[in-house]
Amino acid sequence: MGLSKGKSVRNSVIAVVAVLAAAGVWLLFSGEATPEQVQRAAMAAVRMPSGAPQLIAMEALPEAGGEMCEWAPASAETSLFAALQERQEMRAAAMAANDERPLDRSGLKPVRMIRDPYAAYSSVAVDPVRNEVVLTDENLFQILVYDRLANTPPTAKMTEPKRIIGGEHTKIEFQCGLYIDPQSGDIFAVNNDTVDTMVIFSREAKGDVPPTRELYTPHGTFGIAVDESTEEMFLTVQHENSVVVYHKMATKKDAPIRLVQGPRTGFADPHGIALDTKNQLMFVTNHGSFHAKSPDAGPAVSYIDVGADLPNWPKGGQSPGSGKYFPPSITVYPLKANGDVAPLRTIQGPRTQMNWPTGLAVNEQRGELYVTNDMEDSILVFDVTANGDVAPKRVLKGPKTLLKNPTGVWLDMKNNELWSANFGNHSATVYPMTASGDAAPLRVIRSGPLEEPALGIGNPHPIAYDSKREEIIVPN
Repeated sequence: MGLSKGKSVRNSVIAVVAVLAAAGVWLLFSGEATPEQVQRAAMAAVRMPSGAPQLIAMEALPEAGGEMCEWAPASAETSLFAALQERQEMRAAAMAANDERPLDRSGLKPVRMIRDPYAAYSSVAVDPVRNEVVLTDENLFQILVYDRLANTPPTAKMTEPKRIIGGEHTKIEFQCGLYIDPQSGDIFAVNNDTVDTMVIFSREAKGDVPPTRELYTPHGTFGIAVDESTEEMFLTVQHENSVVVYHKMATKKDAPIRLVQGPRTGFADPHGIALDTKNQLMFVTNHGSFHAKSPDAGPAVSYIDVGADLPNWPKGGQSPGSGKYFPPSITVYPLKANGDVAPLRTIQGPRTQMNWPTGLAVNEQRGELYVTNDMEDSILVFDVTANGDVAPKRVLKGPKTLLKNPTGVWLDMKNNELWSANFGNHSATVYPMTASGDAAPLRVIRSGPLEEPALGIGNPHPIAYDSKREEIIVPN
């Protein structure tokens, strides 16, 4: 009994579908059909079902941009199409009414914010001639200048800088590379992400002022080093696994004079860079992420319209499926390296203790290489001749050092001091050049209270909420 009833229902459904199909075919092919004709055809199909849709007529469709056929009911008893059309018209009218009376949301404020109100130091440089130390701030987008001998007491909230360069006109954003001209005191600062320009300020600059000079760079530049004897400036390009070399006084759309890029270089997310002019060497730190270039790769991306017509501009893009992760490393090249050049040596392996090696500096007098080891809260020291999986000759690490996510390093050769910019605790710390172990700093410059944790937010993109643990997850 139930089976017969099911067949009956199914046959009824098939009949209705046939009716709708017949009306739909008529509507589709009869460009000049009126609603009444469509209705009569549907009624005829109801009266004399054939078991399948029948082709009633065939005519050319209306030309693009012409009038569309009007919707018509599929049968005399059903006005589904008309109901849908009426509902659509009502919705359009409601939307139009809403547009006429837009809601004013200008006064809305967030319930709360997760925000670090203090400077997060990312790189450091010392001007020994003028006895000043310069720090870049990736959190509030500014450059801060302090007295070199400043020392924040434990009870003080912070040390006030002598000068601050910051604001919309400065073109300062995610700055991570820093250099000071030893003669003029000019400040060279590298923007890594959202502003593809390196900015240069005079030593007197302060406030929201435009840079004295700027150089348009490939997207993702990070580290900077300068050979004063040849007036050549070296920049690492993080995303495109390359190093570009410019004249030191290059400006605007000036092209690089050399490019080091290619599969033989061993670059894998390069960050810091340092030069040993005594031994004619170039050192680069690599975090380890790598992707190959596609054979038809074009010029690297830049938010500023440059690169396509410039010589020695790195190639961009990537070959799908070529991504790899290598152990972090320091790769060593001839100072005049050009093109797809293999490293002379590579420092890499578990004994090196490297974990996101970032900042890099060379002491030519002692033949030593200093590396800020971001994720291990340490500074590693190697011989400039180190090669392979070798342990550092000295390690500066421990709670007394106050090192926390160190990213920038500078050697003050005049005063025999080692500086670190600590992104993880609002501090810059200074030590004797030969410090090792859990050694306390000689001095500390802080931008926030001693116990105030740094949020570590640097260029956040997506956000997620873990409802089970009631935690907010912010990738950077």
